[in-house]
Amino acid sequence: MIRINLLPYRAARKKENIRFQLNVFVGSVVFALLVVFWYNSMLNGRISDLNGEIKTTKEQVTKYQAINKEIEEIKKTLAVIEKKIEVITALERDRKAPVQNLDSIYHLLVEKRMWYSQIEEKGDSFKISGVAIDNQTVADFMTRIDKSERFQNVRLVASKQYKLKDKEDLSLKQFDVNFQKKTATQKPAEVKKK
Repeated sequence: MIRINLLPYRAARKKENIRFQLNVFVGSVVFALLVVFWYNSMLNGRISDLNGEIKTTKEQVTKYQAINKEIEEIKKTLAVIEKKIEVITALERDRKAPVQNLDSIYHLLVEKRMWYSQIEEKGDSFKISGVAIDNQTVADFMTRIDKSERFQNVRLVASKQYKLKDKEDLSLKQFDVNFQKKTATQKPAEVKKK
């Protein structure tokens, strides 16, 4: 009978199987290391790109902050200039007001029947003291003020008999009248309705 020894074949097969498994294991470890190395280099590349973007963004932020400071300074300067322009405009507008007020008050005068002795202006209020020939002249003067487009709220404060020292037979009326300037927002029709 022939005897076949299968043990070395099995042992050789076992050795080959172990070698194969060892090669697969080593190959897997090498492949895993290659994947880790590739992933690490990819992440390092992204990190360096992001660091570059952060650096350029910081440079731009610094540049824009300087520009923003200049813009804020320009805005402050413009605000100061606008205030100065408003003041100049108000001065220009108000410069003519006293002359126009005096001119309007002069045109309200009842000629040859009265004269002014004192004119006071405080803000929008006026006080006129004067002398008239009679009470009708004072009433005409107050009517003229009331009908004017520039003034409102006429009020007679005082009216007294006034005699000249030289002439005993001539008596005049000394009067005080208060009134106000119409504001720019009020129209003449609105004031008359009140």
